Amino acid sequence: MRTTMMDVPLSLNHLLERAGRLFGGNTIVSRLPDKSLRRHSYAQFHRRARALGSALQALGLRRGDRVATLCWNHHAHLECYFGIPAAGGVMHTLNLRLAPEEIGWIAGHAQDRFLVVDDILLPLYRRFAHLHRFERVLVVPFGGGPVPADCDDYEALLAAADPDGFAYAPHAEDDPVAMCYTSGTTGRPKGVVYSHRSTVLHTLVASLADFWGLRGADVVLPVTPMFHANSWGMPYGAVMLGAKLVFPGPHLHPEDLLDLMQQEPPTLALGVPTIWLGLIQAYEASLEPGSPHAGRWRLPQGMRSLVGGAAVPESLIRAFDRHGVWILQGWGMTETSPVCTISYPRAELRDAGMDERYRRAAMAGVPVPLVDLRVRGDDGDQPWDGASVGEIQVRGPFITGSYHAVPAEPEKFTPDGWLRTGDVASVDGLGFVRITDRTKDLIKSGGEWISSVDLENAVMAHPAVAEAAVIAIPDAKWGERPLACVVFKPGRAATPAELDAQLLQQGFARWQLPDRYEVIEAVPRTSTGKFWKLRLRERFPA
Repeated sequence: MRTTMMDVPLSLNHLLERAGRLFGGNTIVSRLPDKSLRRHSYAQFHRRARALGSALQALGLRRGDRVATLCWNHHAHLECYFGIPAAGGVMHTLNLRLAPEEIGWIAGHAQDRFLVVDDILLPLYRRFAHLHRFERVLVVPFGGGPVPADCDDYEALLAAADPDGFAYAPHAEDDPVAMCYTSGTTGRPKGVVYSHRSTVLHTLVASLADFWGLRGADVVLPVTPMFHANSWGMPYGAVMLGAKLVFPGPHLHPEDLLDLMQQEPPTLALGVPTIWLGLIQAYEASLEPGSPHAGRWRLPQGMRSLVGGAAVPESLIRAFDRHGVWILQGWGMTETSPVCTISYPRAELRDAGMDERYRRAAMAGVPVPLVDLRVRGDDGDQPWDGASVGEIQVRGPFITGSYHAVPAEPEKFTPDGWLRTGDVASVDGLGFVRITDRTKDLIKSGGEWISSVDLENAVMAHPAVAEAAVIAIPDAKWGERPLACVVFKPGRAATPAELDAQLLQQGFARWQLPDRYEVIEAVPRTSTGKFWKLRLRERFPA
């Protein structure tokens, strides 16, 4: 027997056409570098995304070519999300928070042909332009100044294009539409490539009521960068449902976000814990007697907030709830598109007290549909009893099974095809995942990974250093920060400033540098000669 269903491929182009046909009057708001607000309708977005596709094809874009973006969150970046794959290209979001040398290496490894860049980010682009030559650089002109002679004016290209005559590039549902590189892993970053199929399925699943709970009537404030795991897929979901989008542009300071919330009150906002911690601290400080900001802000009542990228402390969830905002915590990776779990209030907890609800909300959450999750220990799969721990391993239609242009890595994938996440956790009877540790000594600071091994190698490259071990220490603002334990060579020494200079010379960004250095006599080792970091964590708990 054969199915009678039509064989219609899943496609981002359907979401774009749906938005133009059904939601033309809905609004997309962008905060520009000068803090003014620019508004577009969904009808304008639809035409501009098609115009971008037409312009890219006129520039010679071929099927599968990579088009990099170096942009903040705004309407033009959203146009890239849909216009690039509409033309048959692959959008590659470059993480502007990385060191220029690393951005250049990533662009070269991905073989990016074109680049779309904000004019305010041109100085950053110039710092890595010598590492990879883009054939064309399209500048989004926000500042009003002239576009450099060696670049193309993004707006001029769109104005000259024909969105009505544009024809979508033929594609299969497994063709690539976007790619992101992991950051902070040992060694070089690795590319993850998403398809039409994986992206549409992830969008449908994550938008369900028990997870994002995204509605067409929502006003969505995506603070999570669009260059960070595709802003967790929220731009796709918002376009699918025609939700109003409010993009913050480059203005991510707590005061700026609070001001924006007064102008365009969101019903759903998403960001990493570091941003939300600073926001609640600024807001509560404004409520203190004598505050210069007294009466300036009010948190939107009933706003939901999706927070991820790092563990969300229970204290942060309680603080926002005091002001009428409930935080949903999510967990995932670049490799998982990225949503894998959401800590939503299950029906079984409807009669639970608030302490229990807060406790659950501070967990990583319950696996979303289509994701298989297991906890693997040395003796096999661990029971979901809330106590047995092992490595989280996942598989599903929007989870990567390999990396771009990298040989198969058995330490990342099991023989039976599951992704090894490196996170150690337990799962209880209701399916709530509680992450307890990591199998590798990565440091997660403000939602971004820092490799302790890479830092160690760079510190030990200093001529005065004999050994160095880097550990994560808790930090109230960033979640974790690196601490470097240093053993100097006999008769040698170096100041923290000199060690910082060494790391900067090695290509590290300033935010990746250790918060402090501790001088020790020797690095403790296990019986096999490995650094025994547990002993260092016990010695330097904070």
